[in-house]
Amino acid sequence: MLKLLKLLRDGRFHSGEALGAALGVSRSAVWKQLQHLEAELSLPVHKVRGRGYRLAAPLSLLEAQAISEASSGECWPVLIYDEIDSTNAQGLRAVDAGQQAPFLVLAERQTAGRGRRGRHWVSPFAQNLYYSLVLRIDGGMRQLEGLSLVVGLAVMRTLQAAGVTKAGLKWPNDVLVGDRKIAGILLELVGDPADVCHVVLGIGVNVNMQNADDVDQAWTSIRLETGQLVERNTLVAQLSANLQEYLERHRQYGFEALQAEWEQAHLWQGCPVSLIAGVTRVDGIVLGIDKQGALRLQVDGVEKSFSGGELSVRLRDDS
Repeated sequence: MLKLLKLLRDGRFHSGEALGAALGVSRSAVWKQLQHLEAELSLPVHKVRGRGYRLAAPLSLLEAQAISEASSGECWPVLIYDEIDSTNAQGLRAVDAGQQAPFLVLAERQTAGRGRRGRHWVSPFAQNLYYSLVLRIDGGMRQLEGLSLVVGLAVMRTLQAAGVTKAGLKWPNDVLVGDRKIAGILLELVGDPADVCHVVLGIGVNVNMQNADDVDQAWTSIRLETGQLVERNTLVAQLSANLQEYLERHRQYGFEALQAEWEQAHLWQGCPVSLIAGVTRVDGIVLGIDKQGALRLQVDGVEKSFSGGELSVRLRDDS
């Protein structure tokens, strides 16, 4: 089925006879594969008598060679999967199997993509970016301070360079356009943070997605914002370059050197918010973040700092 998809990915019409000849199957077998393509991958196929078949839109498939050619500097080793449960989960499995970090895991589709707080990450085939970078951290908790916020800066700059000029940050791990989510970040760590550990920087970016009935929050994509089909291999290369730059700055100077830049990009700076931790709710005004990346709130006239992966922040109705 994927061989057929690669023949159709240019978005042009191909006759059933030509497709059958290229695949070495009958026209009826081509028709059956097209039906599977639509049913299993939710990719609409247009059928026109006398012209043949074409995808509703051209498709950009991930390829290591194309990523390398689009990269201006050194590339991380990359593992690409047509389908996987989760790129983060595969990154952790690869570490257990002895894969040397750093390395990158990409997938065309995730069957069990994860967001923060156990949420499902909608992952349609070949439309978005499901990207997990695995790094080895040798000692020093300082290297982990504010790391998810540093990744957010790299993602935001990548989106802005792709034409999403209004992309901004929401503490701790979201990239928004206005009130609509365009990217999310999930960091997972294994090992001893005080000695040797591995951290997986999981990034999901809505790239070419235009419809998604099963997303449970306001969302957008690069294509919806720019009106342009995005070449995902180029986007991977640009994101990797930005990550290399920001991670190196973080390694050399710590998160404190990036604190002001992050605050300038924070869409909810100065806004009244509610911070939710389980059944506990704290209302306050966003003052910014501290040197470790914790959220600073003014609560009843007193400044307090909050951090933790299970925290959620929402704009208050009076904002």
